[in-house]
Amino acid sequence: MLEAIKNIFSVKDIRKKLIFTFLILLLFRLGTFITIPGLDKIAINQQLGADTNGLSTMVNLISGGAFSRLSIFAMTIGPYITASIVLNLLQFVIPSLERLAKEGEEGRKKLEKYTKYLTIAFALIEGLGLYFTYRSYLLTPLTYGAGKVLGFFLFMVSLVAGTSLLTWLGDKITEYGIGNGISMIVFFGIIAGLPTTISAFAGIAGSGFTGILIFIALIVGLVAVIAGVVFVQQSERRIPVNYAKRVVGRKMYGGQNTHIPIKLAMAGVMPLIFAMSFMSFPGIIIGLVTDVNNLTGFWKGVYTLFNASSGSAWYYLVGYAVIYMALIILFTFIYTMFIVNPVEIANNLKKNGGFIPGIRAGKNTSEYINSVLMRVTTAGALFLALIAVLPIILQAFTNQSISFSGNSILILVSVGLEVLQSLETQMVSRNYSGFLG
Repeated sequence: MLEAIKNIFSVKDIRKKLIFTFLILLLFRLGTFITIPGLDKIAINQQLGADTNGLSTMVNLISGGAFSRLSIFAMTIGPYITASIVLNLLQFVIPSLERLAKEGEEGRKKLEKYTKYLTIAFALIEGLGLYFTYRSYLLTPLTYGAGKVLGFFLFMVSLVAGTSLLTWLGDKITEYGIGNGISMIVFFGIIAGLPTTISAFAGIAGSGFTGILIFIALIVGLVAVIAGVVFVQQSERRIPVNYAKRVVGRKMYGGQNTHIPIKLAMAGVMPLIFAMSFMSFPGIIIGLVTDVNNLTGFWKGVYTLFNASSGSAWYYLVGYAVIYMALIILFTFIYTMFIVNPVEIANNLKKNGGFIPGIRAGKNTSEYINSVLMRVTTAGALFLALIAVLPIILQAFTNQSISFSGNSILILVSVGLEVLQSLETQMVSRNYSGFLG
């Protein structure tokens, strides 16, 4: 391991990518402390900093605490993620978008441009919801008369510009750094909250004999979850492929055996991030159209459901967990469909003289690959969803807030493995031994 780390910093290209990624993430971290102009920082620290409702906790998880400070990065990359999902779904119903997705690099660039436009639209909607929910934190001169217009302008421009900047920084990490930029920003945001989590664990251990038992149980559970996530992320189903021998001139081609790797967690951590983004929207929309402090009846129940916290009734927490789990499973299948195309794989095999033993080439091959993909993806999606919602279910019946161990560990381990594999590939391509080999 030490030799691999030494080799990384001895390669100029990799060293430059690591330094670039670190500097971009440092800019993100600094931005989480820049509060929206015109807000009362003291009131924010006293009230929002101690807020533990579901919306605040979930957004804080991926924003590195930016939401609880109402910083310019308070919305983090949520609008971009939502825009990406919506645009991907629209490809099923709008033929022109579907054609763009199949046009290679040029089509991808156009889709990315449309995603950016849609990101601004969602940022405006989410920003309005946050404004109507938290405008009470504006300084007094910005709450009446002409000052009210200025306060609204500062609030909205700061949030939309912050989201746009963060999206741009994520793109730069993807292009010039290490790993997926969006995942890395979420990863770094969670890392920033580790000291608080460690302090909370220490507090549990210092609360007597019962606290020590709970602490040991949490550590054992933590290790088990990490081991399970690593196992699932690294597991794959290998579909055997044979290539027919063919003679071209005096040379013989083909005849070798290989395989198609179908990973158990093909979509990685993205479905979890997508689901977290979508779970925050109902509360924001309700806050946009009404005063959440005066809600009654059905809408109060809906708002409580999507903002469930440790103080909520158990049935709200269970309902929250069920919806969250369903979204994770749904987005796992959707994301997998976009990154794996069984028909295209089958056509490429047929074109190059490859075949799966016992399966007829063409349509039968694509159907077989699709069936294997669905079975494998189902197992991966269920595991991902169960790990994410188990702490919420336990919280519902024990009243112990342990949500960090679900979402955060899944993201940390998954993104960490992606980064290691990226470094592994770059090291091996330069004839160095990597971390995993």
